[in-house]
Amino acid sequence: HFVKWLNGNVMELFDRLWENYISLNPEAKRIHDLFIEEGEKIVNDHIAFRTLDDPKIDIDILAKPFIEMGYVPKGNYYFKDKKLIAKHYEIEGDELSPRIFISKLELSKFSTFLQNTVISLIEKIPSDITNDEPLILKGNLWGKPSYETYNRLRQESEYAAWLYVYGFCPNHFTISVNFLKKFPEIVQVNEFVKSKGFLINSSGGEIKGSPADLLEQSSTMASLQEIEFIEGRYIIPSTYYEFAKRYLDSNGHIYGGFVEKSADKIFESTDYYQK
Repeated sequence: HFVKWLNGNVMELFDRLWENYISLNPEAKRIHDLFIEEGEKIVNDHIAFRTLDDPKIDIDILAKPFIEMGYVPKGNYYFKDKKLIAKHYEIEGDELSPRIFISKLELSKFSTFLQNTVISLIEKIPSDITNDEPLILKGNLWGKPSYETYNRLRQESEYAAWLYVYGFCPNHFTISVNFLKKFPEIVQVNEFVKSKGFLINSSGGEIKGSPADLLEQSSTMASLQEIEFIEGRYIIPSTYYEFAKRYLDSNGHIYGGFVEKSADKIFESTDYYQK
């Protein structure tokens, strides 16, 4: 039914996701436009989403519109310290369609407070929530967040705190460095982005991964946005922009997967910080 909703126009979903994303992160639009001004062609390597391990909003529910477009599940990932499970999807043999990366929090591994908070959010989601349009376009489905709750969640999981505020929307888009001409190396991308006044996530080094891993990644720190909480307006991190360079595997194919130890540090792009 999503394909019907899309009127057969796959781009419409990606366009709407992009609009939702840059509404939370105007900096990403500025970075995108800076590369365009340099004459670059922007190809999106992947889009990422976050969710919780509940049948109503599980990874498979978020993936539905992509599956209907011809995406297939490819990789499974586990992040022990952050208590996350993830999957990625791609359209096989299609270099220009972005990969889709969806992760979820393993609720049972957290405190009673976090579990109860999250269960109360899930209970507010109607069971027929995806009947009209995909969950990934819905944003926050549980109403205005509490700043106190946000900070308590952060003490256990920055991921949970972020999801509590923003809900179902792209966590990041990713520029494929493979398609850049002036900036063929990720270090050049980072230097260009920093020269324009943007912060690069330095957790685990500015470049995560290596040619030996077949994937190098970097990202900005999430854009700071003023959010209306129950207690008032506070500035917190929103979404971030990522950069990825992929290498050929032993079969001469571009590596399409993800590297857990790198992704683990990329997740930290939404950790709370102040400028």
